[in-house]
Amino acid sequence: MQRRFFPLLVVLLLLQSYCSIEKHNVKSATVNGYNYEYVTNDPSGTRIYTLENGLKIYLSDYEVAPRVQVSIAIKAGGKNDPADNTGLAHYLEHMLFKGNQYFGTNDYVQEEVLLDSIELLFNQYAKLTDSIERKNLYRQIDDLSYRASAFAIPNEYDKMISAIGGQYLNAYTTEDRTVYIVDVPSNELERLLKIEGSRFKKIVNRLFHTELETVYEEKNRSLDNDNWKVSEKINELLFEIHPYGTQTVIGTIDHLKNPSITEIENYFDTYYRPNNAAICISGDIDFEETIKWIDNHFGDWEPNSELPTWTKIEENPIDTPKEADVFGPNAEGIDIGFRLDGYNTDDFLKATLIDMLLNNGEAGLIDINLIQQQKVLDAGSYISDSKDYSVHRIYGLPKEGQSLNQVRELILGELQKIKDGAFESWLLEAIINDLKKNEMQYEEDVDFANYYRSNDMVMAYANEIPWLQHVTYFDRLSDITKEELVEFAKLHYRDNYGVVYKRTGEDPNIRKVEKPAISKIQVNSEDVSEFHQNLLDLEVDKLKPKFIDFDAELDFFEVYKCPVVVKENISNDLFELTYLFDFGKNLDKRLDNINNDLFNILGTPDYSPEELQKEFYRLGSSYTISPTSRGNRIYITLRGLNQNLKPSLELFENLLQNPVGSQEALDLLVDRILKSRADAKKNKNVVLSRLRSYSIYGPINPQTDILSEQQLKDLTITELTDLIKDLGGYQHRVLYYGKSTQKELSDLLITYHFTGNEIQEVGELFQYQEISYDESQVYWSHFDMVQSEINLLARLDAFDNQKSPSIALFNEYFAALVFQEIREAQGLAYAVSSYYSQGARAGYSDFLRSYVGIQSDKQKEALASMFDLINTPLDSEQGFQVAKDAVINQIESERITKSGLLDSYLRHIDRNLDTDSRELVYQTVKEISFNDLIAFQDEYISNQQHNVALIGNRNNIDFENLATYGKVTELSLEELFGY
Repeated sequence: MQRRFFPLLVVLLLLQSYCSIEKHNVKSATVNGYNYEYVTNDPSGTRIYTLENGLKIYLSDYEVAPRVQVSIAIKAGGKNDPADNTGLAHYLEHMLFKGNQYFGTNDYVQEEVLLDSIELLFNQYAKLTDSIERKNLYRQIDDLSYRASAFAIPNEYDKMISAIGGQYLNAYTTEDRTVYIVDVPSNELERLLKIEGSRFKKIVNRLFHTELETVYEEKNRSLDNDNWKVSEKINELLFEIHPYGTQTVIGTIDHLKNPSITEIENYFDTYYRPNNAAICISGDIDFEETIKWIDNHFGDWEPNSELPTWTKIEENPIDTPKEADVFGPNAEGIDIGFRLDGYNTDDFLKATLIDMLLNNGEAGLIDINLIQQQKVLDAGSYISDSKDYSVHRIYGLPKEGQSLNQVRELILGELQKIKDGAFESWLLEAIINDLKKNEMQYEEDVDFANYYRSNDMVMAYANEIPWLQHVTYFDRLSDITKEELVEFAKLHYRDNYGVVYKRTGEDPNIRKVEKPAISKIQVNSEDVSEFHQNLLDLEVDKLKPKFIDFDAELDFFEVYKCPVVVKENISNDLFELTYLFDFGKNLDKRLDNINNDLFNILGTPDYSPEELQKEFYRLGSSYTISPTSRGNRIYITLRGLNQNLKPSLELFENLLQNPVGSQEALDLLVDRILKSRADAKKNKNVVLSRLRSYSIYGPINPQTDILSEQQLKDLTITELTDLIKDLGGYQHRVLYYGKSTQKELSDLLITYHFTGNEIQEVGELFQYQEISYDESQVYWSHFDMVQSEINLLARLDAFDNQKSPSIALFNEYFAALVFQEIREAQGLAYAVSSYYSQGARAGYSDFLRSYVGIQSDKQKEALASMFDLINTPLDSEQGFQVAKDAVINQIESERITKSGLLDSYLRHIDRNLDTDSRELVYQTVKEISFNDLIAFQDEYISNQQHNVALIGNRNNIDFENLATYGKVTELSLEELFGY
């Protein structure tokens, strides 16, 4: 059959208008005495300033909401660690949250004397080899640390950020950079810059030994992560002399056991300087005001005139494949890595195109030839973003009975096709436009659009990419011809790779980071530093909240008695069309298999499965079929360019109404499903998720209530395609975000979607019943791991919106308290959380959900501490006020817009709410007193029955301690998974 190629031209013309191909130039300007550069025709309108001390500032005004994303990048990471003291950059990242001489302390003069002594003792400690001498000296460190904690104010930095409405506070360290990120209301930007301007000028290593415990925990978590171990091994194979492979960002166990405060301070003094840093800001800003604030708070930051210059280390060539095995409990797989030039090179551009040729999710060679044809269980590819070198990683998971070497040959076979030029010419243009479309989709994400923009700035700065080069990224991609790409592939994708075979089995190299004995520090939660108080005293213009009027924001109408809800897209040409069915496997278990995997093997009378995927990709469209994990809903969503809505919908509806598949393909899919089920039992995260589900519902739950192996094998392609055809005849809702008018959309739905089917109501649906919590239960499952991971679940009352204000305030307060007590004060865990979770629908139960991931020998202490926090009345009025300010500031600056309005509408309808629930929270939180919140905790949270769900190595679990929390029951994998 002759194919129609005109949609690709439409996509090209449309996307070229989005990313202008007019000539870009670098220009400069001066406003109010501040010089900046910018690139003409830059969609982000970014200005780049450089202060006299060398500090780079990237600013972009993007007013999607009155909030601002701030990322502060230091151009140094793990590769800058001394080879004999690895982990410094990462540990320093942790310590920068402890404050300095101005905040985080109530008396720095007295505290400093003790901190200096602790530093000297740690230097001595690193030189000792005798275990008894080390323990004795650590007792001295612990004693001094306890005394020093009398002058510390743990978590004060976090409290200040919370008080000004900060969100997503975090930091990360890579081989090349260390980045600190936070999102704040736009009216709080100056207060944030005041905090950060102080924080980056001096480090004070207070509470060092409790944070050391946190880093130990993070290291142990990496030892339980097979993917992490594979990544480290790939780097070892590819980098014989470069720090990318000879050391790790988190550091070696031996170096972590002998930390040096002095070396951390030297690292800070060397690299944390303005001529090695950039402030990257995107959001609702005033350029002139913002640069003036930055200059006021960062202009006196002293540069390092002797800043070390990093010289790229030239690696040895690789002439033959380098192989290694990695062992762990997870399913087997293979990972192949090709070493290429760095992020800021033509290599990376060409590798990006090759990566998308291989695996773009729809029409890549791996997508079509390996996944759709079901030659492997799964496969994919991606590229690292490191500065000196990049690594193109290609992975594969074997089917049942398939060897890892067979998967390797299949992957390399797809690469060979690129080297042979055996791919269709239109694919390169479609890939570039797919990437452009992804950029538009980033702008649609209201919560994270500014993060994506600021991250672009961080990557440009850390990788020394001129902004002009960033702005012309797509133009430079478009200039690469098929012939150039083929030659590049022949040169760089030879036998010059590393390959790691991830095998299931016990890791012979596991060494746990042992826990030193430490005392709980003094918390001083009511103390406030002078810096903090001065910050609170600064007057800030308040923002006015904007609550949703669903009737005004959304359009509602019916087509064939099915409700249609529409939000107009006024930003760009993207659309999203969803058919929402309020049932799933709770109507028919077979519906759980109406998903992307099944649709991937289906075609239509006019298109084979392969042709169909390519046609969607040509149109710039994609779809997802998503049954929910609860089994009570199915989302069928089509996304793409509104310009191509009609042909995309016509194609999609042809698939839904006339699906064609083969029994042979279904049988292969069933084999893959069964292999995936077996592999899921080897994934600790999945096992823990099943433990949680069992703790809520018991043995009959959404995770276990599935088709048996025999039922799967008995499925026919006819019965599944009939299920798909019948879906449109059931009552459902239509959700649309795009540019089409009501009449245009109605006409399209009548023409292509509602094609004569009578809409029928859904019958009675099965409901999973939550188990009684009258008596506490402890469910556990064995897993070969270094840590133990524990969930605590308390079933509370059914959803009640009148509790929402108290819940919002409690969660803000309690999250900070749990972090402070479990992580900061005792160093018991790297990851810890506890929050009151409201029911997703009217009638669903609320739950208190708590989590802690620990070294197994901390089980008793961690559980006792967590339950003590849950059951003990709140004790910090200062923390209460911080939480109240945080809730109010966040609501005042939050804007729910674009497609997020449809999501918010659904959440409200599910809870039988017809007005914005945030308005009740906002108005009521202001009136809640500290005693009111104490009463709320006492009535609804304290001393509730809890179920405990634990995964860990049975040889390390303290069962006697577990028995104090309820009846202890070991659950087999068959009980947890239902097969």
